[in-house]
Amino acid sequence: MSSSLGVIGLGHMAQTIIFPLIERGKVLPKDVFAVVGHPESVRKLSLRSPTGLNIVASTDSQSKNVWSCKIQLLAIKPQQLDVVASQLPDLKSNDGSKPLLISLLAGVTLQRLQKLFPEHVCVRAVPNTPAMVGAGLTGLAWGGEVDEEQSLAIKQIFSPVSEVFEVPENQLDAFLALTSSGPAYVALMAEAMADGAVAAGLSRSFANHLAHRTLAGTASLLQEKELHPAQLKDKVASPGGTTIAALRHLEKVGLRSALIEAVVIAAERSRELAGVSR
Repeated sequence: MSSSLGVIGLGHMAQTIIFPLIERGKVLPKDVFAVVGHPESVRKLSLRSPTGLNIVASTDSQSKNVWSCKIQLLAIKPQQLDVVASQLPDLKSNDGSKPLLISLLAGVTLQRLQKLFPEHVCVRAVPNTPAMVGAGLTGLAWGGEVDEEQSLAIKQIFSPVSEVFEVPENQLDAFLALTSSGPAYVALMAEAMADGAVAAGLSRSFANHLAHRTLAGTASLLQEKELHPAQLKDKVASPGGTTIAALRHLEKVGLRSALIEAVVIAAERSRELAGVSR
């Protein structure tokens, strides 16, 4: 792990990635330099960030130092990209080495990143929100310039909070549609299942707890026993029972088709955003 890590934008996802690295001793707070949009953000973030973490506003003259870090995590909003890139200082080094730029920006292609940051080696990362509890998934895509040392450093950044996959860039939209958008689909299911239990007579808090544990337990069972989802469904649905009656209704209203289309639509939207952001 490099002793020099720059963070451009210290929002929730950047915090989810960086703070565990510090907590686990993978990087020291003093070796992390973060730039945020406004002085007020500096004050608020300093209160909940690890002691010793360097945080400055983009208006601070020191903010340009972030670009001298060996590894830089770009975690701004996509609409801020052009402004940030326009303020980039001269980065040409005497030895010809290039800093590593890891972008978390959805829909911004490697081609566009390399055009805006020609003196960087650019990487795209697609993490998801379960990384907040160390149960995330991260997809990585990069070009031929990434060497073995950089590849290892990139994976070491994300592995403390997620399972890491290297995928071709043309698969990142599908990866995002399932893993990054997926928690919202699951949350919607959890809410609806709990609502149904409340309608059937349970208290709200008890219904919520049962819905969350049912989803978490089912996911663990599928993974640990390496079951196909259809196998588990058939184990639960006994002839003429309650589960098959419920499944019949779900098929009638198109739940399966709706979830399939949700993933496809999210992937298509990601591709659309990539087109807009070029």
